[in-house]
Amino acid sequence: MTPSTPVKKDIPPAERLIFALDVPDAARARQLVEQLGDTVCFYKLGLEFFLSGSYFELAAELRAAGKKVFADLKFFDIPATVAAAVRQLARQDVQFCTVHGNDSMLRAAVEAKGDMQILAVTALTSLDQGDLDDLGFQCDARTLVLSRARRALELGCDGVVSSGLEVPALRESVDHALITVCPGIRPIRNDEEDDQARVVTPARAIASGADHLVVGRPIRDAADPAAAAQAIQDEILQALQAGA
Repeated sequence: MTPSTPVKKDIPPAERLIFALDVPDAARARQLVEQLGDTVCFYKLGLEFFLSGSYFELAAELRAAGKKVFADLKFFDIPATVAAAVRQLARQDVQFCTVHGNDSMLRAAVEAKGDMQILAVTALTSLDQGDLDDLGFQCDARTLVLSRARRALELGCDGVVSSGLEVPALRESVDHALITVCPGIRPIRNDEEDDQARVVTPARAIASGADHLVVGRPIRDAADPAAAAQAIQDEILQALQAGA
């Protein structure tokens, strides 16, 4: 595929940051949402919170407050089941939904998505080269991500979830219309234990062409979550202005 001419996506700077609301219950989730206030307007709800029993209730509350919702459930099942799950989720006015599967699963998700946008998971940011070798992939992470991103776009997916490390290569070789959502974002890389093997800073990810950054623990576990989120928002805005 020949990459397209770069396109300027109409994404408000404040929506570039997606906060991963990875907490065990609704009380803690609502506490964080209240603390964050206007510093965050896009929330990722994943598997941990899904099992709390308050997933769709909180999603509705977020939407009523003018927030956007990213349902990170990584659907993986036979195509008919994936399509049914996506069809149900599309009724909830969710912006993004993740699918972690093969071509037939992605195709089924695309056909059932309605107005929701489908993100294909390329390679989990917790995987390093040793993990990929153990899983039987005869290539490095960059090659795997590019291959999966090209297929996802051809199948009609709206974007991919990818480490910021692979974004420069994606922008060089895959259509720029593809939305890139990057987890594994860390404001400052330090020596603390971390289960994300491939991480980048917000500024580097934005400068590389990432559309959205998913940040969880650096905000959630901060002494002042709102201040931590605002610092990342400021870093994103500075990176966007520098690249304008």
